[in-house]
Amino acid sequence: MDTFAVEPARAAGVSILLAEGDEFTRGLYPAESCYLLDIGELEAPGVSVVVARSDAAESGTETGGMQAVGMAALVERGDGTAELKRMFVRAGARGRGIASGILSIIEETARSRDVTLLQLETGPLQLEAIGLYEKHGYRRIPNFGQYAGDEFSLCMEKQLGEQL
Repeated sequence: MDTFAVEPARAAGVSILLAEGDEFTRGLYPAESCYLLDIGELEAPGVSVVVARSDAAESGTETGGMQAVGMAALVERGDGTAELKRMFVRAGARGRGIASGILSIIEETARSRDVTLLQLETGPLQLEAIGLYEKHGYRRIPNFGQYAGDEFSLCMEKQLGEQL
């Protein structure tokens, strides 16, 4: 069974997910093209961290309880827009719909805070991530902000309507 919830940035297992996400990203792209928020930045006002947890038996671990297997952060800009950051699902938990579940909670959280535009940056080598975002209605846009001019960045956005 998988659960999805907004949790504190220092909740159990989040630091491990951050470290694994850092390693994954830095294995694909040069350091100057890795725009990773650290745990302190994830604790800032206007940032919500969504954590996916799976029963330890399902996630292939031997420890009891619910294991953190994925996460993402919603970074509100205070103007009705926000950015999706730190989306990561452990390799052993991929292909089970966890990323889609995280994305749904991020979008629900954004709508509840009157965010109408959600943007993100990913890398062009992350074809599975790009496919996930496109499947959920995100479209490619010119690189914005700090990502402008970075060949290792691919930006996308989605207009958030009312929840059905």
